[in-house]
Parts: sequence; structure tokens; C-alpha cells
Amino acid sequence: IDLIISTLNMSKIGYFYTDCLVPMVGNNPYATAEENSTELSINTEVYSLPSRKLVALQLRSIFIKYKSKPFCEKLLSWVKSSSFARVIVLSSSHSYHRNDLQLRSTPFRYLLTPSMQKSVQNKIKSLNWEEMEKSPCIPEINDSEFCIRIPGGGITKALYDESCSKEIQMAVLLKFVSEGDNIPDALGLVEYLNEWLQIIKPCSDEPTASALRWKIPSSWRLLFGSGLPPALF
Repeated sequence: IDLIISTLNMSKIGYFYTDCLVPMVGNNPYATAEENSTELSINTEVYSLPSRKLVALQLRSIFIKYKSKPFCEKLLSWVKSSSFARVIVLSSSHSYHRNDLQLRSTPFRYLLTPSMQKSVQNKIKSLNWEEMEKSPCIPEINDSEFCIRIPGGGITKALYDESCSKEIQMAVLLKFVSEGDNIPDALGLVEYLNEWLQIIKPCSDEPTASALRWKIPSSWRLLFGSGLPPALF
């Protein structure tokens, strides 16, 4: 989401008020000059690009215990009341939970709610994407029923299930990832999304996927701190 907001220079139009997330405040994560670096950002902000009919919700904090379900309900209520045409959730899942088939194939997966399938199924099929496989609802038990599981995906599964029951058009795009430097995972996931939505076009003189020009936000420079101070040595 950071890459999309930064690349498209989306405007902040407000925030999603909730008591379900740990409060936080910080400097402008997309600062480009000293003048706008002191703008404040909080835990849930909304950005828009009217020319593309695009709205992005960026979450920057963790959930307070037992508050994830109320958050899902409030978020989907906002989606309904705002009459969004469709919702796309960008997420991830623990790579160490993959089965043998998933280990041998692409690390990307998608899910579509029934109402979303009607409108985009043909396009998704043309991309040759792989749908998230069902797995035993209770791992390690052979006769367990099969269901969709997204270990490490936070509220992704709850959002998907609620959207299915509420007939909301939702797609979930996710990547199997490991802990550590996830910048390459973020770039991979946004390029995966770009195959479908064409948020940005490849350079005309360099048509390869690697030529996609995503703008890295200034805040990512501090992802791992500023290094060891020389005075230590």
C-alpha cells in the first residue's frame, strides 16, 4: 500500500477512526522535502486518487486483543455505506506453513468472494494465477474437514468470510513470506496486483516486469534504523 500511495502521489483525505488498534503517531511517511516532513500520520489513514476512482486504506499498527472482529465489522460497514465497487486486500501468509505443492509453485495466491467471481473470474483465469488451496481445518488431523486457512494473515480470513456472507465484492491477493526484510515481498506483491489492474504501465523502452517504476517511500530508509554509531568503536 505504501508503494501504491507513494508512486501515484495519492492525497490523504482522512482517517479511519477506531479504538481497535494500538494508537500511534509519527512523521509523514511519504515526505519529499523538509516542508512536508513534519506532517503527522496516525495508525489508520485513507488516501484517494479521484482520477482513477481509487481509495487506499493503510494500517500502521497492531490490533488490541479481542478487537480484530469489531474492526472487521466496522470496516465492512464503511465499505457498504460508501458504496465501494470492490475491495482488494493485500496480505501475506507464513511461508513455513506451505505444503509440498505450494513449495513447488509460485508464492502468490488469490481468493475471490462469490459476488466478485462473477465480474472478474475470466480476467483472473487469463492471468494463470493460482487460487489459495483448501487445507485441513485442524492441521495434523487427517479426517479433518478442508477449509481456507491463512496462517499469519491477521484479519484477512475474517474479512474474506464476512465479505462472502455480506455479498461484498472482494479479492484477496497474498504472498507466502518469512520474517525479515520484506521489501522484496512488497515489491513482488504490488507487481502481482499490477498484472491485473495495470496501476502503472511498464516503460515503453523496457517492457519487462522489472522495469515497473515503483516509488520507494522515504520512510523505508529507516526500516532497520540508521546503523551502528561509529562512536561504539
